[in-house]
Amino acid sequence: MKRVQQAASAGDGYRVLIDRLWPRGISKASAKLDKWLPDLAPSDELRRWYGHDPALFEEFRRRYVRELRSRRQLLSELRHRARKGTVTVLTASRDVERSNAAVLAEALRRGLRE
Repeated sequence: MKRVQQAASAGDGYRVLIDRLWPRGISKASAKLDKWLPDLAPSDELRRWYGHDPALFEEFRRRYVRELRSRRQLLSELRHRARKGTVTVLTASRDVERSNAAVLAEALRRGLRE
């Protein structure tokens, strides 16, 4: 996981942005993405409800995992790629550890658990 604003490195492997909205101030060329998967991002309703409030993160995580269950095909494709090599999940969130990227990275490593 890392912020999309951070410079790409050779160790990043396959770089995938999983935010629903394109990050402000970042050009597609400078992001150096392999894929943008807005359909794996939280719904607009969930994103707005959470508002990156750390006190709401555990409930956000639970709700987002529930949403990811309905997107199993996309998640499965990304997990398949991760088995072949490094995948770096990118987000524009300032708090990467309490973001959709953290939840998605855990789902890639461990599967969809609540």
